[in-house]
Amino acid sequence: MAISGERRAYLGKRLYVALVLPQTADFKIDEAGVRKHVRYYMNHRYAKVGGFIVNPEAGEIYYMTREEKRRVLDIVMEEAGGKVPVFAGSFGITTAETIEVARDAKAAGADGLFVIPPAGCMDVSLTWDPVKYPEVWLDQIKAQADAVDLPMITHPVVSPSPKTGIGLPMETTLKFCAEIPNIIGWKMTYHYNANRILCRLLRQYAPQVSILQASAWLFHEFLLNGNLDGTVSGSWNFAMEPMLDHIEAWQSGNLVKAREIWNDGLSELQEYIYAEPTRLHTRYKVATYLRGLIGSPVPRLPMPAGRAEETEKIRELLVKAKLPVISGVLSAKA
Repeated sequence: MAISGERRAYLGKRLYVALVLPQTADFKIDEAGVRKHVRYYMNHRYAKVGGFIVNPEAGEIYYMTREEKRRVLDIVMEEAGGKVPVFAGSFGITTAETIEVARDAKAAGADGLFVIPPAGCMDVSLTWDPVKYPEVWLDQIKAQADAVDLPMITHPVVSPSPKTGIGLPMETTLKFCAEIPNIIGWKMTYHYNANRILCRLLRQYAPQVSILQASAWLFHEFLLNGNLDGTVSGSWNFAMEPMLDHIEAWQSGNLVKAREIWNDGLSELQEYIYAEPTRLHTRYKVATYLRGLIGSPVPRLPMPAGRAEETEKIRELLVKAKLPVISGVLSAKA
């Protein structure tokens, strides 16, 4: 795909929210809830700089049918009205299904794909060696590009390693960026040191690919180092207002204000949300529910529900960050 520099800049420099999935207590899509949640962003100045990742990991894509993925995407596309870019998760259990989901995204008018590594048997998940066998995911992404030829943002989560955390190894990352021109943004899922090193390598060897930070508890440091072209983060679901204030303060050069916002509850909230990777997406959803932005914190099993002590801690930290919360909630299971 030949993507102009202007188009790359527009798509790659946005503050994307990885949308959680509003659903009812019986695990059906809450269509009115999806519309309400999208309008929350569209009616805010966030819409000038933001964008939507529909059906990401935070949106429980692994537990959705193809029809459900398409329905959620259609709703978001309707509400966005072409005013902000929309990327759609294209995960499927098989490569054939992944391609069909990608075709659905193109048919719906999505601006691009949010490509997610394959899952299933240990050969392509837990024990996959992405340095020695990059084709396990590389070929699947190329197949999607051949089928729909849309811009792509990656979700490069793999089994943890001491070198990179849960991010795709650096040499494999550079290989993907070199071989797949559709990639316009790389979601940074790495631990801090690997993140910093990979940012330098991307600037040097793949400057056409935007650095999209994910770990909102480190945004202050990423902004300081100039390593935040944009974001793909679930934290926008529940902390949009102070997060946007913080980034805007940095961009305007008001470092004193940026530090004040960061230290006035925002950093502490983000630190708790990200403290346990196995609870990250549960905490996104609980926090969004406590803000009153979705009607239920219930996840799709086997995604775990929030515990009472977890819910109360998040409520406490939201209040400390001066974010309004609903009252009378003791447990995310309620």
